[in-house]
Amino acid sequence: MQIPALSQSKFLRYFNFIALYFVEGLPQGMLFIGIPAWLAIQGKSVSEIGGFAVACSLPWTFKFIVAPLMDRYTYLPMGRKRPWVLLSHIGLIAALIGIANVHDPLNNLKTLYVAAFILSSCGAIQDAAGDAMAVDVIPDDQQARANGYMQGSRMLGSSLALVLGTWFLNNYSFKAAMLSICVLVCVITLVPLLLREKEGEKILPFLPGKASPVSVQMQMSNWSMILKALFEVFRLKNSILVVILLFITQGAYDYFEHLLPIFTIKNTGFTNTDYSHIFATADIIGGIGGILLGGLLIEKFGKKRMINIYFFIIMGLAMILVLVQSVWTKTYFMDGFIITYRLFNAFAKIGVFAIAMQCCSRNVSASQFTLYMTFGATGSIAGSALLAPIKNNFNWDISFLFFVGFMTLAWLVLTLLNIDKQIEKINELEQKHTDSELLKAG
Repeated sequence: MQIPALSQSKFLRYFNFIALYFVEGLPQGMLFIGIPAWLAIQGKSVSEIGGFAVACSLPWTFKFIVAPLMDRYTYLPMGRKRPWVLLSHIGLIAALIGIANVHDPLNNLKTLYVAAFILSSCGAIQDAAGDAMAVDVIPDDQQARANGYMQGSRMLGSSLALVLGTWFLNNYSFKAAMLSICVLVCVITLVPLLLREKEGEKILPFLPGKASPVSVQMQMSNWSMILKALFEVFRLKNSILVVILLFITQGAYDYFEHLLPIFTIKNTGFTNTDYSHIFATADIIGGIGGILLGGLLIEKFGKKRMINIYFFIIMGLAMILVLVQSVWTKTYFMDGFIITYRLFNAFAKIGVFAIAMQCCSRNVSASQFTLYMTFGATGSIAGSALLAPIKNNFNWDISFLFFVGFMTLAWLVLTLLNIDKQIEKINELEQKHTDSELLKAG
């Protein structure tokens, strides 16, 4: 009996994206946290660790180059985005084997940087492919819950990789640590390998199957149409509001999450290890909370309503820091604060990402969603850049109030956003492009 396609089964859709985003988190846990911490323990300098961080981060700024290729080129008999997902998984596996075989990585940092850059590039491509597939195959009314599963699963994957990889690093070797992550990626790759996007498609190129008529109709045939469709959808008022929302929220979160460890260590006596432990614990709780409740609450009560609640809770938490200075030195308070903040931060991100996904045109899903995320990443850079000038010129109270101000701006933008109007306009544009394609074909 043939396994149902993603288009036929809600359960398999959720299962597929839990698997894809869990895989996405695996290399991230080691590249962005595990290996830098290991390099620090081994006595490497801040500049050497910073060089590694740059090598890992740089590929994620170039996703917008790969995304249009995904919209333009594919092998439709295997689906619109599934071939790209499988290629990215093959790339991840090869890159993990490659980085594992870097000889004496502590004394060959340049080689390690190159291997990390390649691995992170494959991770960025896998992220773009997974996002685009999600926009294509998840119905609007399931996107909130799916985003809860996806973001929560990614957090859990990152946490597992950090724990597992660090254990292998400390007890065996760097090679064993990276190969342990590789084994997990290989096993989970069976999920996208066995699950088709649409009924009747091929599992592999040499097996029976054919392109779905729906995929053929959605696929754009040339660059001029892709760029035109992208321009038309991005000039919509609500697309611009989504961009602004992502820019402000991601910038605010990055600002606050760089401010928080400095504040905590200076005021509570935490060490960097203490902070890392509580932050990892908070992420595990946030990941599980995202899977169990994050998307479900948004699906049940509405995206804008629940995001408004999450925004006000986050602002309220920051205001507690401003108004109750007597608890700043209490370790138990900061533990609870960080865990609570990360939980509602995860919930808020799930909602905003679900809105961004819903506001995408399926004709250019990879390009549009990736551009949304690129603007969000730009906001993160801006948030980081604001940290030093604000903290150097103001006290802790005012520094926290800046964060509240950023979140207030995000709430105002969310209030102006009209999701239904955006969907209506996108449907009109998609129908126009479909009619144009049919006219050319005729």
